[in-house]
Amino acid sequence: MLRASSWVLALGLLNGLVATVRHPDVPSVALVLEPGLTASLEAQVHQSAKLAVNGLRPNPVDFTPDELRELQRRFGVHGPQPKLAQLLTQGMDQLTPLRANTFSRIEELKPVIVSESRRYGVNPMLVAAVLFDEIQRAKPGEDLPLAADSGLFKTHGPAQLGVDEFVHQGLLSPDASPEERAAARRELLIPERNVQLLVGKFHRLSTVLGFPSNRILEASAGPRDAKALATLAYLHNGKLDYPARILSYMQDPALHALIYSERRPQFSPLI
Repeated sequence: MLRASSWVLALGLLNGLVATVRHPDVPSVALVLEPGLTASLEAQVHQSAKLAVNGLRPNPVDFTPDELRELQRRFGVHGPQPKLAQLLTQGMDQLTPLRANTFSRIEELKPVIVSESRRYGVNPMLVAAVLFDEIQRAKPGEDLPLAADSGLFKTHGPAQLGVDEFVHQGLLSPDASPEERAAARRELLIPERNVQLLVGKFHRLSTVLGFPSNRILEASAGPRDAKALATLAYLHNGKLDYPARILSYMQDPALHALIYSERRPQFSPLI
């Protein structure tokens, strides 16, 4: 009889094989950003219409070589996660106690997720999905003040953010002193503050990339929005396999219910 860990690894392997299946006739869909980054919007619309006629949908997590080179030049990326790490990641998703603990932490952060997402016009499910992934894969002890002060870890908190995000958002000077950077690291350990920075990061990237600012991006709205969400996820983590995972978590019914449901007090009927 296989041990439980073997079953987890087997399930992860099966999921990995299924996730890598692609229709051979489906080309990559150009990322609709600014003109200097990718093909024109007209080409995007024409290609999407062609796929729709054939009963196919463009895959938002497929990036063209030109897109990858430009994103590498402007933001820096790290390539795909090693296969073994991908299998372990998929296996962890099957662990019920870990999943339950992650949901519990996200529920605690729900008020700030919803309020900050509404404030900046960011899809709260994108925020929740990233938190779900990062919390599940957090390294033991990385959020202890001693570990943060040691400089052993470069990212901290539920969203796995680094001090440089303070700089990118104009909250910390690029030439900040070691003491100021140490204070920023400790600030990353505050879960609510960490989530605020994550939402601010998505808002910052959306502005830089020219994504719509008058509405929330929705994967179901069409290939343009789906590709934009995949790009934001990609730029958060820097791993090419990360967007597929995040878009999948965004469709998780339990996570969706957690973010959009409301608890109402129940009153006992008068007797």
